[in-house]
Amino acid sequence: MFDEKSRSKIARSFGSASASYDISARLQRYCGKHLMPWLPNRNDLTVLDLGSGTGFFTELLASRYQQVIGLDISKNMLQFAAENRSNAIHWLEADAYEIPLQDNSVDFIYSNLMIQWCEPLDTVLNEVMRVLKPGGLFAFSTLVEGTLFELKSSWAQVDNDQHVIDFKPEREIKALLDGADRKLLNVKQQDIILEYENVLHLAHELKGLGANHVPKKQGKGLAGKDKWQKMTQSYQDFLEPSGIYPATYKVLSGLVVKLS
Repeated sequence: MFDEKSRSKIARSFGSASASYDISARLQRYCGKHLMPWLPNRNDLTVLDLGSGTGFFTELLASRYQQVIGLDISKNMLQFAAENRSNAIHWLEADAYEIPLQDNSVDFIYSNLMIQWCEPLDTVLNEVMRVLKPGGLFAFSTLVEGTLFELKSSWAQVDNDQHVIDFKPEREIKALLDGADRKLLNVKQQDIILEYENVLHLAHELKGLGANHVPKKQGKGLAGKDKWQKMTQSYQDFLEPSGIYPATYKVLSGLVVKLS
C-alpha cells in the first residue's frame, strides 16, 4: 500500500502542516483521548509515542511517566514539537520500520492514528514487539475499511479512478495482533462522524491527515474542475438537514501485550 517513496511524501505533507496541525487535527484528539483509559498506572516507565506528530499527546504522556520518547518520520513535526513541548521529552527522527531502540527496552508504546500508513504492517508490529519488554503494552488507534465512504461513493459517480485510500479491513489488523509473542487484550471499533462546512473543508483536513496520498491513483495531480464539481454534487446526497457535510471515520483501537 505505502512504499518508502509514499511514506516520505506523507512525511513531507505532515511536515508542511506542522504549525496548523494542532488546530485542524480533530480526529487525532478524539482518538487519542479514547486511548487514555488504557494507559498503565505505574509512573516509573519508559514510554514511546510512535508517530508523535506535534507532540500534543507526547506531552500528556510526559506528565505521567518517567522517560518519554517521541518518534516521528517528519523533521518539521519534530522541530515544532521540540520548540513547543516539554524539555523532558527525547525526540527521535526515525521510521517505524527501524525503531532505533534496543530490544526489550520500552514498557509502553502509544500510537495514535499512525499505523494505517504502514505497509507491510506486520513489519512495524514486529518492531513494536522487539523493543517492548516482556509484559509491555502497545495501545493504538488506526483507520479501517469503510472510512470516508461518503467521499468514496461520491467519486464513484464521476469516474473509476481511485481518489480515496483503501484502509485495511478490521479482521486483517486483528489477525496480526494475536500471535506467539503477542495477545490482543482489548479492542473496540467506533464510527466517528466529523462535520464539514463544504467538501473543500474536508479536503483540507484530509491533507493535514496525510490521507490525500493515494498509491493506486491513475491520474496524477488534482482532479479536473468539472470532475470536482460532479463529485461535490454527488456528495450532497449525504448532506445533513442543517447543510453540513458529514464524513465517517471508522476507527479501530486496541491494547496488545507482549508475551514473555
